[in-house]
Amino acid sequence: MSIVTITGNVKYSITLDPSVWIFDDRKFDLDQFFSDFREVKDEDDDLVIDRERQIREGTVSPPTLKSEKKYEKEKLLDGTFGIKLEPFLKNAEVTGSAVKCLFKTEGEEVSVPIEEAGGMILCFSNNGKPLGEDGPVHVYFPDGSNRMTPVKRVKEIHIV
Repeated sequence: MSIVTITGNVKYSITLDPSVWIFDDRKFDLDQFFSDFREVKDEDDDLVIDRERQIREGTVSPPTLKSEKKYEKEKLLDGTFGIKLEPFLKNAEVTGSAVKCLFKTEGEEVSVPIEEAGGMILCFSNNGKPLGEDGPVHVYFPDGSNRMTPVKRVKEIHIV
């Protein structure tokens, strides 16, 4: 089943369908999110300077709206994406008495204080493909401490 429910100490129990998040503007590239921003910035600066030089010399054409759209489509086809849990918790309207958030999997529960739950990241796409057998979402801590071992097979997010 490819849905995730938010239940428990909320005003509205909601059902999430991660397969449609690829079209959501709130999604972000997980690889970029977890990378060292300083290194990425330096590499990007070098690439921009080199690209501008090539455009001035006439060895490559400047980007057009059409080529930028093509690049964005290709990125969707091979990217690894995540989305923060916060907007979904707001929609469910977590009650004031809630103290923790449980990510329920097959036989396991991972507990996070409710204050930190909004920052949790739900990964829904790996290399352009929906998460298959170990999905529908993987859960990452915002600091990336579980990047190599995310919480997998999350079927329910239960607020206690």
